[in-house]
Amino acid sequence: MITSSETALKGSLKKYFGFNEFKGEQEAIIQNVLDGNNTFVIMPTGGGKSMCYQLPALISEGTAIIVSPLIALMKNQVDAIRHVSDSDDIAHFLNSSLTKTEIKKVKDDITNGKTKLLYVAPESLTKQENINFLTGVKISFFAIDEAHCISEWGHDFRPEYRRLREIFEKISDVPIIALTATATPKVQHDIQKNLNMLDAIVYKMSFNRDNLFYEVRPKREVEKGIIKFIKERPGKSGIIYCLSRKKVEEIAEVLKVNGINALPYHAGLEGNLRAKHQDMFLMEEADVIVATIAFGMGIDKPDVRFVIHHDIPKSLESYYQETGRAGRDGGEGHCLTFYSYKDIEKLEKFLHGKPISEQEIGKQLLHETVSYAETSVCRRKYILHYFGEVFDESKCEEMCDNCKDPREKFEGKNDVKLFIEAVSFLKETQKANYVCNLLIGKETSEIKAYKHVDTPFFGKGSEQDFTHWNAVARQCLVSGLLTKEIESYGTLKITKAGRAFTEKPTSFMLLKEHDYSAEVDEGAVVVQKGGAAADEGLYKLLLDLRKELSKEKDIPPFVIFQEPSLQDMAVQYPINIEELTNIQGVGQGKAIRYGKPFIELISKYVDENDIDRPQDFVVKSIVNKSGMKVHIIQNVDRKMPLDAIAASQGKEIGAVIAEIEAIVSSGTKINIDYYINDILDEDDQSDIYEYFLEAETDSLDEAHEEFEGDYDEDQLRLMRIKFMSEMAN
Repeated sequence: MITSSETALKGSLKKYFGFNEFKGEQEAIIQNVLDGNNTFVIMPTGGGKSMCYQLPALISEGTAIIVSPLIALMKNQVDAIRHVSDSDDIAHFLNSSLTKTEIKKVKDDITNGKTKLLYVAPESLTKQENINFLTGVKISFFAIDEAHCISEWGHDFRPEYRRLREIFEKISDVPIIALTATATPKVQHDIQKNLNMLDAIVYKMSFNRDNLFYEVRPKREVEKGIIKFIKERPGKSGIIYCLSRKKVEEIAEVLKVNGINALPYHAGLEGNLRAKHQDMFLMEEADVIVATIAFGMGIDKPDVRFVIHHDIPKSLESYYQETGRAGRDGGEGHCLTFYSYKDIEKLEKFLHGKPISEQEIGKQLLHETVSYAETSVCRRKYILHYFGEVFDESKCEEMCDNCKDPREKFEGKNDVKLFIEAVSFLKETQKANYVCNLLIGKETSEIKAYKHVDTPFFGKGSEQDFTHWNAVARQCLVSGLLTKEIESYGTLKITKAGRAFTEKPTSFMLLKEHDYSAEVDEGAVVVQKGGAAADEGLYKLLLDLRKELSKEKDIPPFVIFQEPSLQDMAVQYPINIEELTNIQGVGQGKAIRYGKPFIELISKYVDENDIDRPQDFVVKSIVNKSGMKVHIIQNVDRKMPLDAIAASQGKEIGAVIAEIEAIVSSGTKINIDYYINDILDEDDQSDIYEYFLEAETDSLDEAHEEFEGDYDEDQLRLMRIKFMSEMAN
């Protein structure tokens, strides 16, 4: 039976928003707000949270105060509400971006009863002049968006949010609706307690977003991986999150030079430019936004098709919220994360100097993130378990990398029993790392202090390594045999099911965990000896061509192209000058001077052998304008001694010489005669120069042997640079 209030609500929904039906529990939530009750809504991104306070505000008497942490988000939501009304006065925001004239206009519209929704930043709400103004007008209710900001255990804690209750009480005694897209049971309780609304009716939707595909990859060749991923999805919208503003700018630039329409977005950009970039993304004038993790994005775009994390976030709440921006319309959403433990170490450094409790909370949140990244269990199951929700992994339907490509399983009954018994022996007072170290027999300072070295559990699991026992811990937690005590920052407790298991163990299939130990730093060049990864047939032809040209031009073969460059050509198959400049050690000048016969040979070889070229997918790199290169070139032009250049950069002179070698090998001329003249006389320079002119190879070892140790390595290196700069460029 449909009541008259339900009919009226649906009529309002149709009138203002054009929908015939409510989504999920929206209707019950809205009715609860209209009935004057405190309300707590935990609803995943894309579930329709904003409707829960927008509709009741539009049909209630007075003005609803909506607390929102982001100026950009306020602007978006105000614009959206104005579109459903015939007057812009219906919604306003009050924050630091407004002029005095604009603030007066907002207050006049509220006083005259025209404004139904007023969006405010918590900082604006704490100003006494605003409190005085709001106490004199009719308030319908208070809404707190992004309510997780209240909790120290939330992923975006803001101290000013913890003052909201006292400010509300000063303004008006009206109901509160708090809303968040991410809240663990701990965070939920913290929010309700702080707002003094433990009496609130709680509406908690499932955190499962079944249209999102979750994937974690090791952090190798990240830029190449991102570009390939995006180019396989032409015209689709996406967001890339990075840890720093500098990395945001770099990635946006790399994407642009590779033909991807991308824009940076971070707090360091001038306000108008940031707003412009946001609007361009919303209006589909840009396909990709690259943003900092620290700067939450108030972008309500339903058709974001992918979210990429270049750097992993500091908590699973952040990860869930950021990935939740994908596929809000229910369509495709791919969530790709590049993981390296080095990123976690960087985030840990940010915690130094903070209060101990804050450090402990931060470390605990980071530990959960590591566990998620490294786990081999269903990622969806892991996320939902974190948010206190039980999920059957068979329902994932291969919508995460671990279910699509399952890891090897093995019987782990005895290991699980031993681990739980160790937790029991430690009287449930220690965290997972401690238990793992105890079992492998590692004498940490803590284990020594607690005198656990001489106990039967010390080294009892030493036939396995730390990674194995960490995997056991994680899988015991996800399967409900163990739980974590949040208040004591992650100490392990045994559940009823865990105790039953130790008394009567049953089969427990453990999953082999991911191995991220073989990570390669981004930007590192991996050269396989003997051109193992190269096309051997092509490589031999390139060597022959180089020899032929060296005789013709009467210069050593290595002056034309060095062997690593030829190996790379035999992997990448460049067939034009532009592609050749992407080859290791080949700059524009060298490509133009020597490249033509090489690309003609490669092109013919590709055609005759019907080769599928990886070079059909080329990643162009950008010059590191902020790096040492420009600094070195400028200071060499000023004739600054190389050791002084090194000292100014806090580096060894060897690092500066290596950088100069890279500059010269890519085709840029550089004159260091002023420095060489100070360390070698004219005759010595002439001897070394003539050696390189006649040598078959540029090997320093062979040069050192030839001169029987008369010159040290740096002298030979510097002369080789002089020779290559003059002869090759």
